[in-house]
Amino acid sequence: MIKEIDKSISFDGRDIRLKVGLLAPQAGGSVLIESGDTAVLVAATRAAGREGIDFLPLLVDYEERLYAAGRIPGGFLRREGRPPERATLISRLIDRPMRPLFPGWLRDDIQIVATTLSMDEKVPPDVLAVTGASIATLLAGIPFNGPMAAVRVGLIGDDFIINPTYSEIEAGDLDLVVAGSPEGVIMVEAGANQLPEQDIIEAIEFGYEVVCDLIQAQRDLIAELGIEIVQETEPETDPTLENFISERVTDSVKGILAHFEFSKTERDTALDEVKATVVTAIAELPEDGPIRVAAEANSKAVSTTFKSITKKLMRRQIIEDNVRVDGRKLDEVRPISCRTGLLPSRVHGSGLFQRGLTQVMSVATLGTPGDAQEMDDLHPEEQKRYMHHYNMPPYSVGETKPMRSPGRREVGHGALAERALIPVLPPKEEFPYVMRVVSEVLSSNGSTSMGSVCGSTLALMDAGVPITKPVSGAAMGLIKEGDEVRILTDIQGIEDFLGDMDFKVAGTAQGITALQMDMKISGLPISIIADAIKQARPARIHILGKMLEAIDKPRTEMSPYAPRLLTIKIDTDMIGMVIGPGGKTIKGITEQTGAKVDIEDDGTVTISAVDGNKAKQARAIIEGMTRKLSAGDVFAGKVTRIIPIGAFVEFLPGKEGMIHISQLADYRVGKVEDEVALGDEVIVKVREIDGRGRVNLTRLGIHPDEAAAAREATK
Repeated sequence: MIKEIDKSISFDGRDIRLKVGLLAPQAGGSVLIESGDTAVLVAATRAAGREGIDFLPLLVDYEERLYAAGRIPGGFLRREGRPPERATLISRLIDRPMRPLFPGWLRDDIQIVATTLSMDEKVPPDVLAVTGASIATLLAGIPFNGPMAAVRVGLIGDDFIINPTYSEIEAGDLDLVVAGSPEGVIMVEAGANQLPEQDIIEAIEFGYEVVCDLIQAQRDLIAELGIEIVQETEPETDPTLENFISERVTDSVKGILAHFEFSKTERDTALDEVKATVVTAIAELPEDGPIRVAAEANSKAVSTTFKSITKKLMRRQIIEDNVRVDGRKLDEVRPISCRTGLLPSRVHGSGLFQRGLTQVMSVATLGTPGDAQEMDDLHPEEQKRYMHHYNMPPYSVGETKPMRSPGRREVGHGALAERALIPVLPPKEEFPYVMRVVSEVLSSNGSTSMGSVCGSTLALMDAGVPITKPVSGAAMGLIKEGDEVRILTDIQGIEDFLGDMDFKVAGTAQGITALQMDMKISGLPISIIADAIKQARPARIHILGKMLEAIDKPRTEMSPYAPRLLTIKIDTDMIGMVIGPGGKTIKGITEQTGAKVDIEDDGTVTISAVDGNKAKQARAIIEGMTRKLSAGDVFAGKVTRIIPIGAFVEFLPGKEGMIHISQLADYRVGKVEDEVALGDEVIVKVREIDGRGRVNLTRLGIHPDEAAAAREATK
């Protein structure tokens, strides 16, 4: 049992409190990490490895409990169900900096579970969970090249802020998470309001300084507990099989990687053929020979060794010759093509973006305010008016496998592209539409997430969304061998698979809007990260130029099948009248006009219909219902009902008043029918509005000019 310890870390006027030895005693290691009234319990547990596993089976789960914010879940069951999208994104946020720090040979099952137990809606729990994962892993005695920590950096005016509150994030121009190990920065995730590259670099450096303080605090905690950081040695392996394979494939693989004219399919086929010759050669060896015994003892040994040899040779070619497997220079972008309006006009907007063999089709749909996504999680944001969804079917890489619901990777890539476009979307007051873009990856060979950013820009512009600036993106890679470093622009699949970094940079010509950096090594100095960010800019600008050749500005006309929106503002005390008891009135307007009506709490009414005339009709009804009347107002109306004592006239859409029989004429009227009939058009004046809001009308005392103006107003 670990003794109970409370420890506080203070920086930049904010505190982080660590409590160990209190909760989850049967977990391998656990910590309760708090800031403000936000508290996250993180537990790490290790189990024996399974047979046949040739990768690290790390499972990271972030769990939200709505009791943390004093809320009861909605729905029939009234309990938490499938994790919301943000929970999936935070799980990935924890996983990405943790995974590279485990030894490459480790094959044990490892699970990290982070649960938000309390949340004050000021302090985001995500970066606490990332740091807590490192502490829990160290306490569990799992081999780990840590400690690791993460902080959030905000920008208010010219000042960087560490771990800003939700309101500070909303008010600022930057939301950056930086995670690091003692060896350097290991992960970056950011959304920015078109910030210059230098500002982003300075923010990362600012955040990493605090990360180093948190790393030292973890070391102090471990020392105080008398725990040593586990450094297990790699199990020894017999090099006989590896040498056998290397002797037979090295020259062939080297030749294939230097055959720049090969397409991806041709290269993969050639490599598979070389690997098959090794399998055949091993099968022809004596059954009791050491090489065949070693290969049969581990069914994946040949594939693992062949991949290792291919990786080494590809990296050597880049380091020594400064040339890539497709013959490109290190800073060269693959050929680009862009198209818009690819699909029929039933689709509101579409864009096709292709870079090399990566092809993404993005489709934009415009909806009404009622189509906004309701967020049922711990985040203060209640609705989303812009959604980006990313799909990658198996045929995009020439494979077959069952189609399932979107996985963590799809959710993460969709969120990155969504974040990249948010800074350039028009404000709700100017463009009240809800927007959804779906990016379908039709072919994948690296950098599909940045392809979906470019495709989304094309689709939104094709749909007539007045974005302030177009956004493009490029993925940067890295090959690091000792002190030799090569940064790669626009990485393709093999460079991502066998390289050290996947650094996605998106932005406008003005500046960066989104970043996401993942590492396969245990950290990078700021200087290399700065070089990668700077090298990404000319690539982004080049890509942006190709996009603007296809469409240089948002279309001024929307698809005829996109809804037309009209917005009016009514007094909040009239919202109930427009809705009616049980929604009867608003449903009646929809049935009468065919338009959809959405009313917000501040009195904003948004009316939508594919036919603009129907939207105008619904607007006229609502304006009539909510117009404040005064005695003496004159209208042209239509008789809708007749009773013995008078006639009812609809003088505004949806609004009626009664003319008493004594007000029909300036002489005595015997019967109402002697003066008016159903459907007659009449000029009326508001005589009075009684205490119950009923409108009494008259036909007396109306000047001819007033009557003429009333008739003109109805045209």
